[in-house]
Amino acid sequence: MASSMASFQLLSSHQLCISPFSRLPKFNTTFTSCTPNSNNNNRFSLSLTKPTSSSFLIITASSNDNTMLPPYNVLITGSTKGIGYALAKEFLKAGDNVLVCSRSDERVETAVKSLREEFGEQHVWGTTCDVKNGEDVKKLVSFAKEKLKYIDIWINNAGSNAYSYKPLAEASDEDLIEVVTTNTLGLMICCREAIKMMVGQPRGGHIFNIDGAGSDGRPTPRFAAYGATKRSVVHLTKSLQAELQMQDVKNVMVHNLSPGMVTTDLLMSGANTKQAKFFINVLAEPAEVVAEYLVPNIRSIPANRSMKPTYIRFLTGLKAYSQIFSRFAFGARRNRYIIED
Repeated sequence: MASSMASFQLLSSHQLCISPFSRLPKFNTTFTSCTPNSNNNNRFSLSLTKPTSSSFLIITASSNDNTMLPPYNVLITGSTKGIGYALAKEFLKAGDNVLVCSRSDERVETAVKSLREEFGEQHVWGTTCDVKNGEDVKKLVSFAKEKLKYIDIWINNAGSNAYSYKPLAEASDEDLIEVVTTNTLGLMICCREAIKMMVGQPRGGHIFNIDGAGSDGRPTPRFAAYGATKRSVVHLTKSLQAELQMQDVKNVMVHNLSPGMVTTDLLMSGANTKQAKFFINVLAEPAEVVAEYLVPNIRSIPANRSMKPTYIRFLTGLKAYSQIFSRFAFGARRNRYIIED
């Protein structure tokens, strides 16, 4: 005798499939119910759908107040390598949908292929974008709307040091233009287009600007231009927060994200002095380790319905001082990545 018990399959965090339901006719109906939380008046809808000639029933829950439920749609600039790529992988592990981009067609193609092999074609998209080009960023937004409809989390990670570590007096015009236009102009353009996109979304959205060395106001000898641009990141974020408040925009927020020292090609290209080798060994971490910490903290903001400005830091001052003390006291982390002199 065939079993009459129904089987349940969770299709997503808010969608459930129940089978068999072969005896029911095709139908599609919706009813509304209060949330279990008695402290608010938000409501959600349950949609019951039975496709034609199908033996299963799909139950979909959706919020009537446009609550940002996972999985999230995430866009990350400069995400075909380094910390950007590691963040993309971590969001995908959490079940989110990710759009990666870079200036290089080849790197985008390689990154998308690799990520799709691991996480599936339906969760990963990629396109080329030079963030310092306004038309490129507008095309990026159009691409995101076409593929994902909306973006919940936009992370401005694209940045450049022109792979140059030298005194400012020795820097070429080309290197200075590359650093400033990518890190400052590019960030402004991305924030502008992200805000314009998200303000029109019922779900709104969250923008995260990644800081870097110099963002706390400390000097950055041998990469002064880079440090100056990263100092401006914090000011720009605060100004945008003030503008959104002034304009009474309640569904979009801009945050800062601090990965600390990450063992990327950009960082390691400057590991040619005794001081640089010391701090890289003592304070730096692989991109994967940093992303494992940052992504859950980023996702917790929309999950908790928070629209307060946030500064998420991986390498806190206390953590840095603790690791430096351990090095001097116990010799910890010596030659961890680079052989010191």
